Amino acid sequence: QVEVVESGGGSVQAGGSLRLSCTVSGITYSCYCMGWFRQRPHEEREAIGTFNTCDGSTDYARSVKGRFTISQDNGGTMFHLQMNGLRPEDSGSYVCAAKAGAYCHTRAVFRFWGQGTQVAVSS
Repeated sequence: QVEVVESGGGSVQAGGSLRLSCTVSGITYSCYCMGWFRQRPHEEREAIGTFNTCDGSTDYARSVKGRFTISQDNGGTMFHLQMNGLRPEDSGSYVCAAKAGAYCHTRAVFRFWGQGTQVAVSS
């Protein structure tokens, strides 16, 4: 079965950087979409950004454009979310997800989900 595992969360001061990692295992699709989501208490899960493995295209939420970047290692199944210029409002549980299909944007519906990794940004 498909397993999605993310890691790299931690505590950082405002203005700092953090790099999260996500490994998608057991996936059989030649091309698929992966995404990063943020879950904050008492709020709906928010799509941070997506990465299309077919063409390398990305889609980011306006709140993180210019600060966060999704990348793929050697065309494999390991992905990273590089977060720069972190703000306290960026705090939350960051969840990695994957889906099949050509539609790969922040509004897409994802099937496979990780467990989340906690990010805390202090001021």
